Amino acid sequence: MLAATAAPRLDPKRRNVVDSRKRQFAKAQWQELSYTHRLNFYTIPPTGDVSLEEFEQWGIARLKVLAELEACHFRNRTPAETEEYMKPVLDAHLRLSSNMSRSGERERERKRDHYSHWTLRLAFSGTKDLRERFARLETQLFKLRMQQDDARERKEFVDSLPMSWEMVGDEEKRMYLDELKAATRCGRDDEEAWFKVDWEKVPELVERRQVLLKRGTAYVHVREQLSLLTNEFANNLSTGLDLAARFLPRMDEDNRLAPILHHLSQSFVAPDTGYSEASSIGDLTTPTAGSIDALAQHFPLCMANLHKTLRATHHLKHYGRLQYTLFLKGLGLSLQECITFWRGAFELIPDDKFKSEYLYNIRHAYGDVGGDANRRGRGYTPYSCQKLLTEALPSGGQQHGCPYRTYAPDNLTTLLQNVGVTDRQVLSGVKEDVGRQRYHIACNRVFEHAHKAQLRKVKDEGLWSAAELDLVTHPNTYFKRSFLLKNLGKVKSGDLGVEGAGS
Repeated sequence: MLAATAAPRLDPKRRNVVDSRKRQFAKAQWQELSYTHRLNFYTIPPTGDVSLEEFEQWGIARLKVLAELEACHFRNRTPAETEEYMKPVLDAHLRLSSNMSRSGERERERKRDHYSHWTLRLAFSGTKDLRERFARLETQLFKLRMQQDDARERKEFVDSLPMSWEMVGDEEKRMYLDELKAATRCGRDDEEAWFKVDWEKVPELVERRQVLLKRGTAYVHVREQLSLLTNEFANNLSTGLDLAARFLPRMDEDNRLAPILHHLSQSFVAPDTGYSEASSIGDLTTPTAGSIDALAQHFPLCMANLHKTLRATHHLKHYGRLQYTLFLKGLGLSLQECITFWRGAFELIPDDKFKSEYLYNIRHAYGDVGGDANRRGRGYTPYSCQKLLTEALPSGGQQHGCPYRTYAPDNLTTLLQNVGVTDRQVLSGVKEDVGRQRYHIACNRVFEHAHKAQLRKVKDEGLWSAAELDLVTHPNTYFKRSFLLKNLGKVKSGDLGVEGAGS
């Protein structure tokens, strides 16, 4: 009887089965990382939570730092000048306090640094050129921070890395001291230190004969440690970017992150710069339809190309007209003068056709027609470099966009020569910049060549602030800065008028 009422036996294979969803979320799988060191090799992806707003804002902040680093390289600043220039930039956007700091923000600063690196790693892994550019700038940033770090904290960070080297002990040091000093060009005995590493890890030092080789082991002076760490960082990052590139297509399925990553990658082409009415020269002179030809000497290549094409063919297609109209509006040309300019430029077109097919678009760009929303917004704003660089490429017969991006290298060289750029070194530098998709850098290279005498004067005499000499990232900034430089002493300097310049 008792046997009959006993509970049935459970199948052992089914006894411990638990709902997979309950088992998965019973315990948090990922935990927030702790940051023992100020420096970071970024080998472990972030594992904590972060808001979408922080995800984007931290990425933008790091992007500003990398843009300034690239500008330092473009301006041929020395390592000391770069370190001095970058200090306030890093403090403003990507500050990292040392372990000795009493700042309550230390952990959050390191978290922001970690997350922002991985955000941009995803954003810039899409193409080979972007990966190489990102790796180069991140390596420069790592090296800069290594140089600025406290010696004791740097040593603790290095000791924490799984590097395949070991310090040379006192006994071994005494045994090879003369050879070590001769091979690594060191003079003192007591304060010198060396470490051992496989010779394949330091081929450049072997090539320069700056190490002692013993049975496949390279004895390296500690002063070369920074170079080795930098190379190791660069190699690890390049490998990580290749892995991220394979993972990137999955991100397209996430409609929250994909737009942010796309925006950040586009911003890496050229920083986005908002337009301000102060970019016009209306406070210095009154542009008219008749003065555009004379003012064209100050145009960036994108607008100079449109102007030249317009004068040669007496016509531009729609997107070229819109781009050029907004630029003319931005330099201070009034609506009526702009209509007069286009009517004169389209001299082969009858009045009735001009009025029916072209006049409305000009007025619409100025906000004169097009509904209440357009009038309240005073029409469209002039296009920034980022806008020109991220639009669809022009098709046959179209001239809009950025020539540094849209023209083939040989055609671009011819176009630059036609506007007076004949210096071989400049043309070679432009070709290199374009090859690396640094189109706005190429444009700035041409600008600085065309205005080198005036720029030297304002720098030497301190006439302009550093902000007024930052990279140009807007066609109207290019125009006004050129206008001011070519008219030094005739007009008031400064007031470049584009919000966010150099930011």
